[in-house]
Amino acid sequence: MKLPVDGSSTSGRQFIDLEPDIAWTILRTVHVGWAIALQAPDVNTGSREVPLTERLRDGMRQAQNRERSSLKKMLVVLPGSESRSRPDILVPDGRTDIPILCIGICFRFGEHDPHAIIECKRIAGCDARLCREYFVEGINRFRTGQYSGNHSTGFMIGYLISGDGQAAVIGINRYLNRNSPLDEYLKPSDKITDSRVWTSHHPRAATSSIRLYHSFLAFSRN
Repeated sequence: MKLPVDGSSTSGRQFIDLEPDIAWTILRTVHVGWAIALQAPDVNTGSREVPLTERLRDGMRQAQNRERSSLKKMLVVLPGSESRSRPDILVPDGRTDIPILCIGICFRFGEHDPHAIIECKRIAGCDARLCREYFVEGINRFRTGQYSGNHSTGFMIGYLISGDGQAAVIGINRYLNRNSPLDEYLKPSDKITDSRVWTSHHPRAATSSIRLYHSFLAFSRN
């Protein structure tokens, strides 16, 4: 991981800047975990978001347990939990889907809060309502600092209810182009060379911009 030398963020916590290889390890764990989740009979396009995320989390943990390399020791997949966007807020103002703890950051810098947040949404490029929710209840929570306020990197996972990842990106970008004042659309990642991974950049008022990695999960078992 990389932690900038300019110290803490304006939120009063250590600013977390993940290297691309850590981001890819997280995404690889998602992809392998989803393949495991697909084996459950209740994982289908008619399932609700929360049960799908529970299955994905369980699959990610199994994927980590199967990992034979040193990467197994890098990450801890935490349960979803209430979160605070700033340390001075006593009442949690958010609930994260899948928080990730990076062991190296925890031991080296004493930062015990999650070091990466994965937000999960049902998505279909042809469904304007789902595209709006992907932004309003997902992307925008990172933009405003409600999630990952002291992070430079966040993660969005889309469960493909219909269509493919390309169609989902077109639908989300259509919404962004209508409702976002800046160029914040999704495009192929310039840091991770995988056709399943997209990225977007979003400004923040109080801290530096945040990079979001997006990946879209199909229900096909093929």
